[in-house]
Amino acid sequence: MQTLGELDLPYLEYTNPALAADPYPHFAEARAKHPFLARTDLGIVVTEYQAMRDLFGREELRAPYADVVKVLGQENTPWGDFTERQMIALPAETHRFLRDTFAAKFTPRNANELRPLMRANITKLLDQWAPRENIDFEEFAANFPISVMFALVGAPQDDIAQLRDDLEVIGLAHSYQDDLFPRIQAGMVRLEAYVERIIAERRADPHEKQEDLLDLLINTSDDGNVTHQQLADLIVFFFLAGYDTSKNVLTYLMYTLLDYPEIYERCAQDHDYCRKVIEEGLRYFNPSTVARFVDKEFTYRDVVFPKDQMMFFPLSVSGRDPGSYDEPDRFDPDRAIDPKKRQIAFALGKHMCLGQYIARAQLQEALHQIAQRMKHPKLAGTVGHRPFYGAWGLKGLPLTFEEGEAKVFEDA
Repeated sequence: MQTLGELDLPYLEYTNPALAADPYPHFAEARAKHPFLARTDLGIVVTEYQAMRDLFGREELRAPYADVVKVLGQENTPWGDFTERQMIALPAETHRFLRDTFAAKFTPRNANELRPLMRANITKLLDQWAPRENIDFEEFAANFPISVMFALVGAPQDDIAQLRDDLEVIGLAHSYQDDLFPRIQAGMVRLEAYVERIIAERRADPHEKQEDLLDLLINTSDDGNVTHQQLADLIVFFFLAGYDTSKNVLTYLMYTLLDYPEIYERCAQDHDYCRKVIEEGLRYFNPSTVARFVDKEFTYRDVVFPKDQMMFFPLSVSGRDPGSYDEPDRFDPDRAIDPKKRQIAFALGKHMCLGQYIARAQLQEALHQIAQRMKHPKLAGTVGHRPFYGAWGLKGLPLTFEEGEAKVFEDA
C-alpha cells in the first residue's frame, strides 16, 4: 500500500502548448513510468482507460465545482454562483430528483424526433457556407451547434451573434486562466438574461401543436415541481455543454477525415455509416478533461487517495490507450469494440451526459450533409490548439473544397 506522496509519478505539463498540440506521446511516456497515474500542477491525472472506468463512478469522489470556484477565487460572481448551482454540483438527492425528472425527455426516441428540425437547420447553414469554398471550418462548426440549439428552443437565429462569443469564452473557464474571468462574468450575465427572456416569452406564448425542446423542458419542470431557477440553470447548461463539445468534435473529426477521403466520401452517400464514423470519432478524439475531488479516502490498486485530492480524468485521450484498444491511432469506423471498452466521451454512471443522444444525432446529420456539400476538402493553412485543460480541440481549421449538391434525404 502506498500513498500518492510516496509515488514517484511522471509529470504532465498540461499548460504546455506542445501537449495541447499532440498529447498522445506525452501520455504514452507517462504510462511507461506509471501504469495509470501522473501529476500536474493542480492535481493527479488518471492516464489509463480502464482506471478511468473504474474510478470515475466511485462514491468517494465528489463533483469539483464548488471547490474549483473557491480555488479560482470566483465566489459570489455570476459564473461562480451558476457553477455551484448546476445540477451535477447539487447534493445527491437533489441531483437524482432533477436528473430523473428530465431524463425521460433526453432519450434516443426524443432525439430522433428532433432530426427533421436538425436537418433543416444544417441545410440552411450549409447554404450560406458551402458556396465560399475557402473557409475556417472551426468558425463554421462554431455556428453549427448553436444554430441547432437555437432551433431546438425556438430562439431566433438572428440572436446567435450576440451569444456565440460569450459561449466561446465561458467554455474556457475550466482552462483556469485568471485573465479570462472578467470576460467570462460578463458573458454569464448576458447568457442568463437571455435564458430568462426565452422562458418568459414561451410561457406567455406556448406552442400548442408542435412542442419543441423548450416546451418539453418547461412542461416537464412544471409537472415535476422543479423550481424556476433549476429550469433556467438546466437551459443555460444545455447551451454551454452543447456548444464547445459539438463544435470541437466536429472540427477535429473533419481534420481527421482529411486523411481518410474514402471514409469522408462514403459519409456523403450512407447516412447510417455516419453514425459509425461519429462513434469512432468520439473514441479517437473528444474535448473533455473532467475533474473530481476525493470526498472520502479510498484505495485503488494499492494506492491510497487522500481526502480533498483533486483528480483529472482526461476522457479526451482515453480512447487512444493501447492497453485497451488495438492500433488505437488507426481511425476505423468498422473496428470491433468490446462492449466493456466503449468510448467514454459522454462520461459514465450517474453523471453521464443527458444530452448525448441529441449530440450524436446532430453530429450524424451534420456530417452526412457536410460531406455532400463540401467535396474534396484540403487543408489550406496551419491549425492551432485550445488549452488541454477543460474543453480541448483545434483553434482554426482553414480548408478549401469544391461545392457539392445536396441529395434528397432518405431515412436509413
